[in-house]
Amino acid sequence: MMKAKLQYSTLLTKEEALEDRKWILFDAKGKTLGRFATEIAKVLRGKHKPSFTSHVDCGDGVIIINAGKIEVTGAKEAQKLYRYYTGSMGGLREIPYRVMKERKPEYIIRHAVQGMMPKTRLGKQQLKKLRIFAGDSHDMEAQQPISVTT
Repeated sequence: MMKAKLQYSTLLTKEEALEDRKWILFDAKGKTLGRFATEIAKVLRGKHKPSFTSHVDCGDGVIIINAGKIEVTGAKEAQKLYRYYTGSMGGLREIPYRVMKERKPEYIIRHAVQGMMPKTRLGKQQLKKLRIFAGDSHDMEAQQPISVTT
């Protein structure tokens, strides 16, 4: 009986992942929140690369512009709530989606992406490579971002 040889791809080291890192520019104008957030989380983790290694931060940096023009489907615009607790008795605060979109549109995308990232030290490290801007301009030209249309 002849045994088939299996070829394993070599795992990335931290140094190899750092030299392969790029910055990618996404435009959130007219995109659906959840579908857009999954694409961002995939790029931050590095799952879009064939050299993905689960225990190494091999993802790329992400720049998002037009965060204020993100959309949600259905009745979520009227029903979605963002909750946080102040720490005092009766300190649960609820902010509707519409109000949050006016005040902090960057928070909406960051909150959605953060929920899709692993809840580990590596996930927190990968989330630090996310930059979100409410308008259509950004101050990250030095990173020479690659523009992506999704």
